[in-house]
Amino acid sequence: MADTQVGLQMYTLRHESEKDFVGTLEMVAKMGFQGVEFAGYWGLTTKELKSTIDALGLQTASNHIKLTLLENELSNVIDDQHVLENKHIVCPFLPSERRSKQDYYELIKVLNDIGRKCAEEGITLSYHNHDFELIELDNGEKPLELLLKETNPEWVKAELDIYWLTKAGEDPVEWLKRYQNRTPLIHLKDMTVDGEKFFAELGTGGVNLEGVLNEGNHSNIEWLIVEQDQTKRSPIESIAMSMKYLKEKFILI
Repeated sequence: MADTQVGLQMYTLRHESEKDFVGTLEMVAKMGFQGVEFAGYWGLTTKELKSTIDALGLQTASNHIKLTLLENELSNVIDDQHVLENKHIVCPFLPSERRSKQDYYELIKVLNDIGRKCAEEGITLSYHNHDFELIELDNGEKPLELLLKETNPEWVKAELDIYWLTKAGEDPVEWLKRYQNRTPLIHLKDMTVDGEKFFAELGTGGVNLEGVLNEGNHSNIEWLIVEQDQTKRSPIESIAMSMKYLKEKFILI
């Protein structure tokens, strides 16, 4: 995975970012992350943000953009990505009112249309999963499989979240094999082995991280993106532990 880089999903440090976004980015850079995945700009313009990350030696790994913005303001979104020199847009989440079977079938066309327009601009669109996309519909199909089967693989990629796959009883390594070369981004996460199945620092839980990273050698993954949705210690301490694990166990940096 010599060409794979490691980034941080800034949602992990949302509370710190709300208080001091630039200072938080500085901490991320000092920890050794090569890039960040944004989920908001915390009051900065894209030009200000690009200047900031350039000064810190960070890249824009990708950007989580709400589906409604992708549907209604795609031109502006794409313009922003060009300013950030970002090559990856991610559809991060489906609201509960858009998860019916009909919604998923309609989403196929939506993602294809958005993905085609992004591709024309040199940007990749990826779909990020949670566990609800692994719950079978009444016809036995799993929404995530449906979306990836029916969308154009040249226009729509996947940002597989290995925590949510594991929590849903799926094997993330098998998903990487199944969609090889269609997963430029991976959400690298761990999960506690108790009944709570809580978010865990990398290397402290039961997710098959080694298998995922080994399979990544064959899947052309561009960015491994560390995220911890919730933490039971300081989020800064948690991501420092995860980075330490990556450096010690896999020498990715």
